[in-house]
Amino acid sequence: MTLSADLLLLPTPRQLDLTGEVFTLASGGLIVLDSPDAQALRFSALALQNALHEQAGVDWEIVAGTAAPLDKVNVILSVVPGSVQHPQGYEMTITPDRIYVVASAPVGVFYAVQTLNQILFQKGRALPTLRCRDWPDFPNRGVMLDISRDKVPTMETLYGLIDLLASWKVNQFQLYTEHTFAYRNHPVVWAEASPITGAEILALDAYCRQRFIELVPNQNSFGHMRRWLVHDQYRHLAECPYGCDTAWGHFDEPFTLYPGDPDSFNLICGLYDELLPHFNSRQLNVGCDETVDLGQGRSKELVEQQGQGRVYVDFVLKIYRNVKARGLTMQFWGDVLMNHPELVPELPRDLIALEWGYDADHPFDEHGAIFATSGVPFYVCPGTSSWNTVAGRTDNALGNLRNAAENGLKHGAIGYLNTDWGDNGHWQPLPVSYLGFAYGAAVSWAYAANRDIDVAQAVGAYAFRDAGGLMGQLVYDLGNVHKTVGVQTFNSTVLFRILQATPEEIGKYAAQASETGNLLETLRATLAQIDRVTADLVSARLQRDDADLLKRELTWAANMLRHACWRGIWVLGRANDADKDHPLDLRQRLADDAEALLAEYEFIWHARNRPGGFKDSCTRLEAMRSHYLKN
Repeated sequence: MTLSADLLLLPTPRQLDLTGEVFTLASGGLIVLDSPDAQALRFSALALQNALHEQAGVDWEIVAGTAAPLDKVNVILSVVPGSVQHPQGYEMTITPDRIYVVASAPVGVFYAVQTLNQILFQKGRALPTLRCRDWPDFPNRGVMLDISRDKVPTMETLYGLIDLLASWKVNQFQLYTEHTFAYRNHPVVWAEASPITGAEILALDAYCRQRFIELVPNQNSFGHMRRWLVHDQYRHLAECPYGCDTAWGHFDEPFTLYPGDPDSFNLICGLYDELLPHFNSRQLNVGCDETVDLGQGRSKELVEQQGQGRVYVDFVLKIYRNVKARGLTMQFWGDVLMNHPELVPELPRDLIALEWGYDADHPFDEHGAIFATSGVPFYVCPGTSSWNTVAGRTDNALGNLRNAAENGLKHGAIGYLNTDWGDNGHWQPLPVSYLGFAYGAAVSWAYAANRDIDVAQAVGAYAFRDAGGLMGQLVYDLGNVHKTVGVQTFNSTVLFRILQATPEEIGKYAAQASETGNLLETLRATLAQIDRVTADLVSARLQRDDADLLKRELTWAANMLRHACWRGIWVLGRANDADKDHPLDLRQRLADDAEALLAEYEFIWHARNRPGGFKDSCTRLEAMRSHYLKN
């Protein structure tokens, strides 16, 4: 592949050769749709027409057929069955006279237009001549957005995210759902959640299909049912109605459905009856992950007799048979079965296991081999590493996303699902996840061509539309400032943990830091690092309608990290020394700062999300503030 240093594309095509000339765009040209079904190319042509106007200042008319005079034709978008090997692939040639796109199906034309629009963004009216052949590694390239840990995005936010993902050639999207679909038969469950309605799903599904994205329904169906089981009318269906022990500590509330009660299965079937008619997809993600209390309560005797794995698999297969009877393919999270690998060969071969893990060194290789050896189709499911952080974990995210792509390809995974969770209040602003979304899209499209992409510059250009090239690097570096503290925490950052821990709990991090340095010193160094990283934030020039909001969101994230540093310094008992240049007591300063952070959080929350869930999320911030108000 020959690619000029200043031509940055996301994803990078697997084959692109520059041929050394220039095609200078002029007004008055034609975009020709050459296909038996010209209507199937209309949306792609409109997207190109709009990009030509915005980026090059030229206006080209769209026509169908081949009767137009050739000297007026500037772009030909052709669908020729069998013309390229991969059904999602395309070939694009830019000559000094015009642009040719050839694909076997309309989706290939759409992907070619995404590449061409990025070239227009960089080059304007003077396009380099080139030859491009491109197709994806993974046929299914998805993103799953958590809408059940407090944040339910507005439709405007969802549409904007879909547009972004489509431009990076993502072709599946899921909304992780526990209780945030407006089930008409179960209003008590979502009453405070501002849920997605059936009408909104119909609209979103149509919006996705126009952009060649499959909106896959998602409803957790075994574990993670707390939002249902805490209500009196559902509590009798819980494995442990009044709490359980977990790897995360003791829960005072129910968590998992009791599989032995027929009404547990009937509940799930009723949810599918309401949810599924709103989707065009022929797949369903039923969840079934982290059934952490199975065998602790009502199924204790059965688990002792048959084993936890057997009880789990039997209920999952019961769900599978129901999903299959609906003519759908079932997706489910594969984590529980990794504790019972001997049961994997019992799975049907017409379901899809979702192999998830979020650390850079997650064993995608080992786990992928288990599914592959058994002949069970599977996706690899890494994540953006944004949750439990406020500002991300850049190095871990990139390592995790690479690991999934490399070993998914090694073991024949049929899909790549990039996940974005909202644990513990969903504090991270959406733009913090753009870097992970972008790199995941790149390595799932063409791993070899994108493994070493300059992701900071790519995100700056194609997520933030930053004319000055600052924002991508800023987000990249802000996601790594937590490393300066020198304390590692599982699936999170120490700065996030300091924000949510009690003062009594924070001391343990000092003990961990003592092995590598002094926590007070590293917290002060982190403050300086945050200042360095964000110094140019105010001057970033973003070509987006929400440019001011983006800056406010990232400023808030940076200020939260600063607050974490000062909170740690305060707890460690060095207030007088650390605060010697300030007239106010450090505790009072922290209280005032927390008040300002709360107020700004309310603004940025409601700018992209519905009101439901805000109170729950804010409770954690208020708990942080309360520690400064005690005598």
